Formats: sequence, C-alpha cells, structure tokens
Amino acid sequence: MRIVIPGGTGQVGGILRRSLAARGYDVVVLSRRPERLEPGVRHRIWDGRNVGDWAEELDGADALVNLAGRSVSCRYTEEHLRQMMDSRVESTRAVGRALEQAARPPAVWLQMSTATIYADRRDAPNDEHTGIIGGDEPGVPAYWEYSVRIARHWEAAQQQATLPHTRRVALRTAMVMSPDRGGVFDYLLRMARLGLGGPVAGGGQYVSWIHDRDLVRAVDLLLARDDLAGPVNLAAPGPSPSAS
Repeated sequence: MRIVIPGGTGQVGGILRRSLAARGYDVVVLSRRPERLEPGVRHRIWDGRNVGDWAEELDGADALVNLAGRSVSCRYTEEHLRQMMDSRVESTRAVGRALEQAARPPAVWLQMSTATIYADRRDAPNDEHTGIIGGDEPGVPAYWEYSVRIARHWEAAQQQATLPHTRRVALRTAMVMSPDRGGVFDYLLRMARLGLGGPVAGGGQYVSWIHDRDLVRAVDLLLARDDLAGPVNLAAPGPSPSAS
C-alpha cells in the first residue's frame, strides 16, 4: 500500500510516517528540502504551490495524507498568520490539481485541518454535525478570528478539486501530545518547569488534545472505512477546562 504524505517531516508527519513504514507500507514524503528519513520512507521535493514531477507518486497511490503547512509554533504576527494561510491553502490546491491530472488517483484523501475551527463554547461539545464554527464570538481577538478563517479556507481548498472517485476527509485535529522534541507537550512541559504553567484567562476554556498513538489509530480507521467522509474530529473524549 503506497501512501503519499505532503508535509510529512513535521511532528505529526514524523509520528505517522514512522508508524506506517514500520508496518511495511510504501511511504512517500513530500517536503521543500532534502531530508534524511527512516528506512522504508522515500522522499520527493516539492514547492507546496505548483504541480511538479512529484505528482507521479499520486498516480496509482492508495492514499494521500496531506499535512503540509507552516508551523504554528511562532508569534502570531501578521506576516506569520499570512504564511500559515498561504502555505495551507496553496499546498492543498496544488495537491488537488495533481489528483485531477492523475490517471488513477488515490481512493482516499485525508486532509489535515484543525479543531481551532470551532467556537469557544462551554455549554456542549463541538461535534461534526452540531459544532459551532468560531470567529464570530463577541470580543473575539483578531488573531483568533484569523485562525478560524485559515481553517475554513483550508477545508474549502480540499473541496475545490473535481474528484468524483476520491473520498475526502478533513481531519479536525486537536493538539497532538507525544514525547517528541519540539511538539506541543514538549513546550508545555518546558513552560511548567519554568514556573509558567497554570490556567490562562480564568481557565474556563476547554482544552482538547489527542495522544499520538490514538492519532495513528484514527488515521488507520479512516483509511479503512470507506463510509466516512467530510469533517472528522480527532480528539480524546472528555475534554477538561484549563483550570482543572
């Protein structure tokens, strides 16, 4: 089974490609720079904007898992927010164009998205059917609204391609907790050790997350279940308020 992973060199990409390669899958990672990856993982260069010779890997592949996008581990300046938007939307559109040109496109396209798309509500969980999309809450900070806007444009870009035979899933993923250096848990642990832990802004907001192993299991499920399409939340059950 050949699986192509644009953006497969980041934290989530590392978790996924190592698991898939260890099980004998033919894993192809697309990234902007040459990378030394694990045995069983092939690498192709792409620019994240244009269809190139990397597109041949999609023809006849079994699945595509697109994780491409600028890291959010940075200050949310106007420039960084614009880079987050452009890198996600442009790479998704490039993938869509490449799939349209493939003689045998993959049967399934899993597209990274984010649980940030939802509103900060405290009366009920945000599920895929009744969840409230954020960005319009009273007093919402500009950077927060822009983050929701990124998510909406990101998901819309996946739907722009004409692919009648490819099942599409948007992975509305919460924070992925793993022991890897440079990941969310690594940063949170470092802050706590420096005495900077604790609730933020009263601590009433709910915090969603997912364990790295559960992320892999969720991807396995979504690759296998051809009856699942559209937005899917990837998060552990029972989120707790920040203060607890």
